[in-house]
Amino acid sequence: MNTFPGRIRAAAAAMFGTLLLAACSQDPPEPETATASTARSGAEIYSQACAQCHEGQVSRAPGRDMLEIMSPESVLRSLTVGVMQQEAAGLTAVEREAVAEHLTGRSIDLTATDPAPLCTEDDTPPFDVERPPFASGWGFDLHNTRSIPTEVAALTRADLDRLELRWAFAFPDASRARSAPGIAGGRVFTGSHNGDVYALDMASGCIHWTFQASAEVRTAIVVEPWQAGSDADPRLFFGDLLGNVYALSARSGELLWRHRPDPHPNATITGSPSLHGNRLFVPVSSLEVVPAARPDYPCCTFRGSVVAYDIDSGEQLWKAYTIEEEPAHQGDNPVGTPNFGPSGAPIWNSPAIDPKRGLVYAATGENYSSPANDTSDAIMAFDMETGAIRWVFQATEGDAWNMACDSPDDANCPEEDGPDFDFGAAVLLAQTENGRELVIGGQKSGKVHAVDADSGELVWQTRVGRGGIQGGVHFGMAVVGDKLFVPVNDMPDGRKYPHPERPGLHALRVTDGSPLWSAHAPDDVCQGREYCDPGISQAISATGDLVLAGALDGVLRIHGADDGRVLWSVDTTAAFPTLDGGEGHGGSMSGAPGPVVVDGMLFVTTGYGIYNHMPGNLLLAFGLAPNPEDDEQEAAAP
Repeated sequence: MNTFPGRIRAAAAAMFGTLLLAACSQDPPEPETATASTARSGAEIYSQACAQCHEGQVSRAPGRDMLEIMSPESVLRSLTVGVMQQEAAGLTAVEREAVAEHLTGRSIDLTATDPAPLCTEDDTPPFDVERPPFASGWGFDLHNTRSIPTEVAALTRADLDRLELRWAFAFPDASRARSAPGIAGGRVFTGSHNGDVYALDMASGCIHWTFQASAEVRTAIVVEPWQAGSDADPRLFFGDLLGNVYALSARSGELLWRHRPDPHPNATITGSPSLHGNRLFVPVSSLEVVPAARPDYPCCTFRGSVVAYDIDSGEQLWKAYTIEEEPAHQGDNPVGTPNFGPSGAPIWNSPAIDPKRGLVYAATGENYSSPANDTSDAIMAFDMETGAIRWVFQATEGDAWNMACDSPDDANCPEEDGPDFDFGAAVLLAQTENGRELVIGGQKSGKVHAVDADSGELVWQTRVGRGGIQGGVHFGMAVVGDKLFVPVNDMPDGRKYPHPERPGLHALRVTDGSPLWSAHAPDDVCQGREYCDPGISQAISATGDLVLAGALDGVLRIHGADDGRVLWSVDTTAAFPTLDGGEGHGGSMSGAPGPVVVDGMLFVTTGYGIYNHMPGNLLLAFGLAPNPEDDEQEAAAP
């Protein structure tokens, strides 16, 4: 835990944590003198001092592809004060910066200031035990409905014209913002691109404490519930880019435990953990699809999983692979590199919890290599106590794909060659009008599937979008009553499809999947904007008769739940005055954050500078301006 959010802290958590301590425990190279090495470029230094571990020779070391999507400041921090400090002892400060900039392709801004003032006891309230979290995690309830109770949101149609900016927090060293905030105790807990986790004051945005994770935090910050008024010290749970799971004290930011559930060098955690009782259910994915583009990479050996933890001890209780058999040698690719399979079926999304049936539901992505098996692109039910697979519904058969398939040298492209129709979005548990419970999943294919919660048998299936590599349903739907709200991306990806694109927001009936309405995304906002698309990729949220959806064009829109009409909007790419005294801007809105509304305050995470989208680094907090009618009534009172 750190109380001062400076750029490089002596107490920083190591970028690679225990992973590299175990993986690269060989003796470090002899230190070089500054005069002997100052002329070397970042590429030369990496090749001579780093590549041996990070390009396959050490099986547990994060691959170079993982390092390339980190912030340069995170890499520099590891070389300066982290576990790589000893290995980098022979490098000058200039050379360490050169390596960080070479790996990430971004310059280090040494003039950056702290993102917000520190909170003081005089002007900010203490941790408020009367305000436990309304939500158990990313999905706002165990069933992942993404529905915020009206009394919690305290925001209605009549209030929308009164929304005004309260504060804007600019994440330092960041080109994207992907962590969904957890709100409790008068605090906003959120993670960042450079690995910092912040406890911000809900009212003012000042910083109560900062913790440094090993790498980018993409998941929601899950807050442990407590009884209002108790002397609680609740815990926070989240995962990072390098696949570590953390438990922190919500009051102080102190690290309680950390564990890496999968030793694969490309394992990562993108889907948020789900909490129920004293168990934390963690989805594990990977980025092995990226190095698979290289013909000399032995593709592929990762298998997706769900891992259960005891939240008190951090003990791993069980691990359930999405592919039960271990990858085996399947032959060699055209250049002679060994290929392995089956592999893949990662879980990018937050599991839904069904205590009544004792089940954990999660949806998988494609296979990375041949042969394609029967658990890729599937909705799966795991036993909550043991991790045993209870049932599987496969939405798309024969989907094996990696980035070699869209590369000039496709030596590692599996014979199936896609179509890469993952389930990126989390499944949710909903109830029909006659009381039947369905597990519903939206897929990149553009289809929504509803299956019986007891058996996994298909009940209905509806196409809402064209689908594609970045098309269809991306990160999260919402449900209120018998209405299911489905965001569709459908951005161009260079491929041809038999169905028309339908970016925007759509509503279906939960009972039978029949369409209720469609609000097609406007295409005029992106005119003149580079890396701009009109679709909705980010997870959406709903409250009462409102649906909140952030789009790739950078605009947050609040729709009416009855007809999809836009009632309020804000362009987050505009310049906003930030808490550090400067200006910041948002960008494309994607990933799993989604808007959150609590006590009349609306929190919006914006910026997605990856995969050809508009960068940005803001957390925006909107509140309600005083109601003029209330002022008039007060003035007229005797």
